[in-house]
Amino acid sequence: MITVLGPTAIGKTAFAAQLAHRIGGEVISADSRQVYRGMDIGTGKDYEDYIVEGEVVPYHLVDIVEPGYEYNVYEFQHDFLKVYEDIVSRDKIPVMCGGTGMYLEAVLNGYKLLKVPDNRKLRNRLESKTMEELKGLFESFKSPHNLTDITDRKRLLRAIEIADYYQEHEASVQGFPKISSITFGIHFDRSLIRERITARLKKRMGEGMTSEIKDLLKKGITPGQLKFYGLEYNFLTQYELGEISKEEMFRLLNTAIHQFAKRQMTWFRRMEKRGHQIHWIDGRLPLEEKIEVALRIAQNEQ
Repeated sequence: MITVLGPTAIGKTAFAAQLAHRIGGEVISADSRQVYRGMDIGTGKDYEDYIVEGEVVPYHLVDIVEPGYEYNVYEFQHDFLKVYEDIVSRDKIPVMCGGTGMYLEAVLNGYKLLKVPDNRKLRNRLESKTMEELKGLFESFKSPHNLTDITDRKRLLRAIEIADYYQEHEASVQGFPKISSITFGIHFDRSLIRERITARLKKRMGEGMTSEIKDLLKKGITPGQLKFYGLEYNFLTQYELGEISKEEMFRLLNTAIHQFAKRQMTWFRRMEKRGHQIHWIDGRLPLEEKIEVALRIAQNEQ
């Protein structure tokens, strides 16, 4: 398998699609929000990137669940494996592409995961606790399930629920097959990433990202559900509800995406420290040159 990763707004999809086209591969998305139908502009589903030389490069795990549903890493692993085995069975090469660190590592490190049901009794017991108390409880577990976001109360409660379940059902955890992957990352200096993020946000606002939020609300997705998806869906929903001004929305959202990109890079650097080799390719190179660099590295790795 080939893996393509990097922070937001660096052109991962176009690179992965071009690479897949060259090697006879298919793209498997590892993006925790692109799984949702109707959430297109805000999640950056650049469908045109999958069209290479007039052909659509096959892609998977995009638009597979309805908005409002809370898709999780366990389901991603399950869905990924089905798609991966199908691609390999047809003698094609899987190209996993995304920026969701937990999803990427769940596959690359073969996390052993369980499907965790809701635990209403536990939730009720935790309801009166403060955020600091909840964070302390979460950090007390031997192997916290997900360290990516414990600033949101709803996410933190779910993380505790998962950690508690794992502690009680450790013997039931099933293995995940070891998958060998050559991993490429697209690299830009931080200042260039910031410029790209701001330019892309302006572009998406002009493409109707606000209308997308309105449409989702009209379809019955609650403001709370939309805010749960974070970033664009959080701040644009606040704007639609009149909680913040348009100027404030853009400023806060732009800053939040910059911070998100920084967290992504921290995650990828941590992957490297733990022994996962990432071949970083200069993002300033023309796309065709990036592909040639990747192909040379892949050939040397064989």
